[in-house]
Amino acid sequence: MEFLVKIDINWPPETDEARRAEIFERELARGQELAREGKIRRIWRIPGRWANWSLYVVADATELHAALTSLPLYPWMDIEVHALAEHPNDPRALGITPPIEEPTAVRS
Repeated sequence: MEFLVKIDINWPPETDEARRAEIFERELARGQELAREGKIRRIWRIPGRWANWSLYVVADATELHAALTSLPLYPWMDIEVHALAEHPNDPRALGITPPIEEPTAVRS
């Protein structure tokens, strides 16, 4: 199953910097493990926030829960989960590959 997951981090500012660095190092490693296992397929940062959207592919909601709770930052996360279903007009399902356009520069 595919799940679209939004995560906001609510890190307490009074936390010791050494503890913060250690937890974030473990978070990075665990996120990469989940990606190598194929559970995290995509991840996008939300600009200007300590947050992200990610696409998880797992067997079911129980496996998703296990993956999310295995993240070292889990205690400080607000998580929204959206189960995804196939759509008949999905370009990938129709074999349509849209051209990739380079973003245009913003002119002032």
